[in-house]
Amino acid sequence: MAEVLDDDEIEQNLPEGWERDGDEIVRTYEFDDYLQGISFVSDVGEVAEEEFHHPEIVVGYKEVEVRLTTHDAGGITDLDMRLADLFNDEF
Repeated sequence: MAEVLDDDEIEQNLPEGWERDGDEIVRTYEFDDYLQGISFVSDVGEVAEEEFHHPEIVVGYKEVEVRLTTHDAGGITDLDMRLADLFNDEF
């Protein structure tokens, strides 16, 4: 099982565009319309499935919020940082 990162590790490794919210890291992506956001969710889902680490995704009208945490570890781990980096590289 992955180990929870401490506050300093999280601060030092938080990918660009992501913010910490308690035991999660969060990023909101904005789109011109709803269907672009839905397409993005599908793309995020494919990357998450490949990594077998799944985010919580909240779909709004022109935005999609992605939240990452490692539930079985009880907080933010390297798995979350890696997936956030992959999302940054892909999108």
